[in-house]
Amino acid sequence: MLTIDQATYDAIVAHAKRDHPDEACGIVAGPEGSDRPERLVEMINAAGSPTFYEFDSTDLFQLYKEMDERDEEPVVVYHSHTATEAYPSRTDIGLASEPNAHYVLVSTREHGNNEGPVEFRSYRIVDGEVTEEPVTVVASL
Repeated sequence: MLTIDQATYDAIVAHAKRDHPDEACGIVAGPEGSDRPERLVEMINAAGSPTFYEFDSTDLFQLYKEMDERDEEPVVVYHSHTATEAYPSRTDIGLASEPNAHYVLVSTREHGNNEGPVEFRSYRIVDGEVTEEPVTVVASL
């Protein structure tokens, strides 16, 4: 189960809406081994695409270096789908390289960057196996 605080949830949704019609992407880091998503890092979609996301390799390297120095790990890896449901594509599954991370997908297909609800779902992806998990939003962690 993914437990996430309201402010981080809202920030991920806002990022997805802001970047629509392109996919948004980012990471929420937390203390190693804690499963606590604490520090949101919005990333730039280097692909600049409505159907694909790609972390900029230099930015990603910097982030991993920073997380290493802070004894953090990626607790949540998120991105948005702009025209399809919030379910990992074959490409998403193939790129999933963090077995301990929660993979969050936000679908902005219904309302785009306008007011209105989004689909916010979380998955574990290990060795190509996708398992959906419940999401609990709390006031604070």
